Amino acid sequence: MGRCLVEPVDLRQAFAVLLVDMNRDFKAQKVLLRYAAGERIFQDLVWDDGIYDFSGADLRDAIFSGSYFFASFREANLERADFSHCADFSHCNVKTSDFSRAKLTSATFFGSAIDAAVFDGADLTGTNFEEASAFGYVFSKGELPPH
Repeated sequence: MGRCLVEPVDLRQAFAVLLVDMNRDFKAQKVLLRYAAGERIFQDLVWDDGIYDFSGADLRDAIFSGSYFFASFREANLERADFSHCADFSHCNVKTSDFSRAKLTSATFFGSAIDAAVFDGADLTGTNFEEASAFGYVFSKGELPPH
């Protein structure tokens, strides 16, 4: 019989990564469970440890004021959702968030930082981006980002 040489594996790092991913999923799930229970106000969420997945979620009328997090809202229903008056300097930071094909009807991003946010195919009917900024450009009333 031949001898099988197997390198010892340090599972501590893999376990740490798994815990971070589980924690991230737990945070997003917690918001969705609170929403399902009737809660609509999710203020001052500060999650800077990853990208949270709200893809396909129904978050109509949700209020995320005072929040700072990176997320995917791909195909989410965010009708009348409010991302205004957020975090430091009264601006919400949704930089790099993915709102592709999301229903953002009448949502407000007033004064929000939207650098590198993706709105491909999103329904921006009645959505307010007044004073939102992207890469130094400040949106005027009625202006929309590329979608």
